[in-house]
Amino acid sequence: MISKRELLAGLTATASLAALPSMAMAQSPAVGGANLRGALDARAHGVTPEGGAASQRKLIRLLQDAARQNLPVFLPPGNYSVSNLDLPDGCRITGIAGASRLVYSGEGSMLRAESARRIELSDIVIDGGNRPLTGDAPALVRLSGVSELFIENCAITNANGTGLSLERCGGRVERNRITEASDYGLYAVQSADLSITGNSVSDCGNGGILVHRWEKGKDGTIVTGNRVSRIASTNGGTGQYGNAINLFRADNVIVSGNHISDAAFSAIRANSASNVMIADNHCTSSGETAIYAEFAFEGAMISGNIVDGAANGISVVNFNEGGRLATVSGNMVRNLRLVGPYVLDGAIFGVGISVEADTAVTGNVIENAPFWGLALGFGPYLRNVTATGNIVRQAGTGCAVSVADGAVSTVIANNIFQSVQRGAIIGYRWNDAATGDLAKGGADGFPHLTIEGNRVS
Repeated sequence: MISKRELLAGLTATASLAALPSMAMAQSPAVGGANLRGALDARAHGVTPEGGAASQRKLIRLLQDAARQNLPVFLPPGNYSVSNLDLPDGCRITGIAGASRLVYSGEGSMLRAESARRIELSDIVIDGGNRPLTGDAPALVRLSGVSELFIENCAITNANGTGLSLERCGGRVERNRITEASDYGLYAVQSADLSITGNSVSDCGNGGILVHRWEKGKDGTIVTGNRVSRIASTNGGTGQYGNAINLFRADNVIVSGNHISDAAFSAIRANSASNVMIADNHCTSSGETAIYAEFAFEGAMISGNIVDGAANGISVVNFNEGGRLATVSGNMVRNLRLVGPYVLDGAIFGVGISVEADTAVTGNVIENAPFWGLALGFGPYLRNVTATGNIVRQAGTGCAVSVADGAVSTVIANNIFQSVQRGAIIGYRWNDAATGDLAKGGADGFPHLTIEGNRVS
């Protein structure tokens, strides 16, 4: 027999256990990666899945009220249709990852913010449904002038245009999944010490992660630990599109530890980007040059990268446009091919590492480069280059070095060349071979060359 006192005690304990989930949400500092302490539940304020325009109006009011109180808004699982949703300063939206979904209803952009100090988005899905963006909307999510931006553990998908556009923003974009944007996955311009870390970006039409500036200058973005794959070039061109990670005019940027595969053009392309560090990236199946530092840059450190499968491996070029000052060290480059994604007079494919001015090339391993293993200079564009301690095997020519008028100050020393078909070191005037194998002798006729201590087998 159970006494009345024992029965009441049991019922009280059961009620307490039933209340634990809601109490945990209110008291726990994190659920699913999102901070829910004090969060305002959207459904409790009339915001319901499939609620249409009325639900969006309620969501706008709720976001404004929550921002004034510095509180997050919690979206329970479900599909919430929105368009032209303006995020107020201090807006914080969180949900259950993979289940709380904002779905584009097809007018203008989807989410936008202008001149806000702080915006936070976490654990939500932002789905464009492949509906065309209307008006002048540049992206599914467009945030401008946000000094403290935090986007974490979100999915941004099915954008008929760019997925995420950031203009003049700082902060962090971390652990998000950005997929199936018809244009760019993430486009950041005029950033201020932005971190783009641990994201997965895939199946985008014209570019993966872009870090640009309107005018050349300090940017300071860090792009690290991302996975970028299957980036197409639907707009065509010869390198303007189709790059997994692309820097343009952005100085002082770090690109490190990224895993990149199947880019139509470059895995990493830095155009007019000075003081760039490109380190420890894994780059496979690039359509053109896997790693590029080009045009008007001063300062590029390219080290510790793996390149497997590309038309060209690593190019540090365009001294004619001011491109100079670099180190290329400790990289492994292999399995290159003689064809690229376009046919152009003067285009050269099948080259392991190409450099032109004020550059040290040391400690690299190049294998299976069907045209040239190393390419030092082009025409008169060769100055202050050293190639030392490299291994080149299975190449058409081990090292092509410019002997055209105007080429100066080049050292090729202590390298190993194995299985090089046309010779270990051959002088070129532009595209035409002009010497025999200088590793065997004859370098004395070219005062700008020092060739010594190389081994050929």
